[in-house]
Amino acid sequence: MTNRAPASRRLPRLLSRRSWPETRFLADVLRTETVGGGLLLLGAVVALLWANSPWRAGYSALAGWVPWPGGAPLHLDLSMAAWAADGLLAIFFFVVGLELKREFVAGDLRDPRRAALPVVAALGGMLLPALCYLTVNLAAGGTGLRGWAIPTATDIAFALAVLAVVSSHLPQGLRAFLLTLAVVDDLFAIIIIAVFYTAGFHLLPLLGALVPIAVFALLVQRRRTWWWALLPLAGLAWALVHASGVHATVAGVLLGFAVPVLPRRGGGLGLAERLEHRWRPVSAGLAVPVFAFFAAGVSLVDVDLAGLLTDPVVIGVVAGLVIGKAVGVFGSTFLLARFTRAELDEDITWADLFGLALLAGIGFTVSLLIGELAFGAGSLEDDRVKAAVLLGSLLSALLASVVLVRRNRVYRRISERESRDSDGDGVPDVYQEELR
Repeated sequence: MTNRAPASRRLPRLLSRRSWPETRFLADVLRTETVGGGLLLLGAVVALLWANSPWRAGYSALAGWVPWPGGAPLHLDLSMAAWAADGLLAIFFFVVGLELKREFVAGDLRDPRRAALPVVAALGGMLLPALCYLTVNLAAGGTGLRGWAIPTATDIAFALAVLAVVSSHLPQGLRAFLLTLAVVDDLFAIIIIAVFYTAGFHLLPLLGALVPIAVFALLVQRRRTWWWALLPLAGLAWALVHASGVHATVAGVLLGFAVPVLPRRGGGLGLAERLEHRWRPVSAGLAVPVFAFFAAGVSLVDVDLAGLLTDPVVIGVVAGLVIGKAVGVFGSTFLLARFTRAELDEDITWADLFGLALLAGIGFTVSLLIGELAFGAGSLEDDRVKAAVLLGSLLSALLASVVLVRRNRVYRRISERESRDSDGDGVPDVYQEELR
């Protein structure tokens, strides 16, 4: 008598190859995010160098400059750093909203069996870092508990940029898993920001924001993509959500959710996918790098490094990113395989997955944003959070590189086999063989 579950009830192979249309779409996303990750790294490095140079006062002045000082009645008297965090990141979260809806409506995640792995891995990658942070700070007296969510996020652009440098031949299943994990991770981050980091909540502006969002949804559902109508509606929705006390980036997510995914009967790309192709380069190439430039500029001049490295907030963030993320993502995936009898794809080993779990510890954009929301932009704790996120992300990148570089030759061999197209029809033979 066999103890295997019936084939119809078993999970598909973990990290298995995706459908050919999904593979092509993910390839486009990965290329854009990898370039965006390089720009993000550039913005962060420039900010760090400027903030620690003899001209650091100019960096602080630029970050604190208020371009519209008379905008207080509309809650628009924001500094350049605040505009980057509240304004430009709304574009980033709009793309996240589009991507989330597409994945769960038309992507591979519409299948609950395929969705199980990234959801479970993202949950583990959220709970373990939070537990690491809370354990460290409770032992130190509990003064920094408000920052518990800082190490729970994964920065997909940063991670993919590192991945492109250390291992360009990583199997598609792992690359797709990292991207999907980050998408689900972003969903949890949105919930955390909306629920736990909303200050001074005002109901009327939030209710008012539903009006432009509803009109926006009506227009896009009817495929009326008039920029002169949609952009003002999106701007009004953003301003009202900002005035309500809810973080304004939530407006971007709601607008992304309003866009239809499935194409009309004529076929072609759905509106969500078309808008994602249009706005992802803006998000990855402009919004996130500019935010990184204003968020990463922590000055270490005259800082007590010994005190910094013994601060419980710093230790908690670093431990959460480096240890919590790796154990959470890898451990939850291993337990899922153990208790469901699911198996890894034949081209992937647990060592590969462990390297990817380490890579998930690169937390940057959302981690820095939560740090600002938790402790206040410009505060002493916020500066220490920035240093901790940078240190934890760097350590995670280095450790992941050690694991993944050793696998690069194997990745190259697998990539060459899967990309073979003997009949020249533009579709790799491996996908055609699956249909025979």
